[in-house]
Amino acid sequence: MNSMNTNYSIRDEIRDFWSERAATFDESVGHEIFSEAERKGWQRLIRKHLGEGQGRAALDLACGTAVVSHLMNDVGFRVTGLDWSDAMLAQARAKARKRGTDIRFISGDAENTMEPRESYDVITNRHLVWTLVDPPAAFREWFSVLRPGGKVLILDGNMGKETWVKGLQKFWTKATGKAPASHMKPEMMARHQSIRSRVYFSEQMPAEAVVALLRQAGFENITVDRQLFDIHWAQARRMPFLRALDRLTQDRFAICAHKPA
Repeated sequence: MNSMNTNYSIRDEIRDFWSERAATFDESVGHEIFSEAERKGWQRLIRKHLGEGQGRAALDLACGTAVVSHLMNDVGFRVTGLDWSDAMLAQARAKARKRGTDIRFISGDAENTMEPRESYDVITNRHLVWTLVDPPAAFREWFSVLRPGGKVLILDGNMGKETWVKGLQKFWTKATGKAPASHMKPEMMARHQSIRSRVYFSEQMPAEAVVALLRQAGFENITVDRQLFDIHWAQARRMPFLRALDRLTQDRFAICAHKPA
């Protein structure tokens, strides 16, 4: 980071943070998919809200290493993955070559995609909304990029919400002097927390707050779906005990919103 450079913004910091995580991103449960049960869970969720792809155009925002992009490709969408981290895109392209998929990848900002207006039938993203500096503007951008009748599917959660497991983790750390196992090193965790403190949803991100901003952007017929147990159970089975408990008690959700036809 270059804190002396006044042109180095929170957006640059977010991009650089995820670029540094690109090489090891797919090693973590909850990022890449490590079981057929989890893969089927995600595909079930996608079909539930978006239906079969049937060649429809999908834009996967902040695609990272293309986990969701591949899920969308699996169910028949014609997928474009967008990310502004070149390191993440390099991983995504390598994965697509290895799997023999025809996913298109482009460099861009999820808050200002620069994609043509009304050019996509579906927009997806996972764990993106909490990183947005200006969600109202981002949602207006997504609305404009969707064709009439198009849908956005947001996969995220209220990670700042206190749960009894988080309380247990704090007790464990205080009693033993050992923090629960983490997929991030302490220095990266500190940077993650610093970024989190300065974005729009700096504390909690309840689904209801996201829904309100989507409505303001013009979306309608908005559904909040918390029926994700099959996905979380498949993930938890591959996590250390306390992380697994945390995953099963977190307020994670899918939000599907429609652009009027």
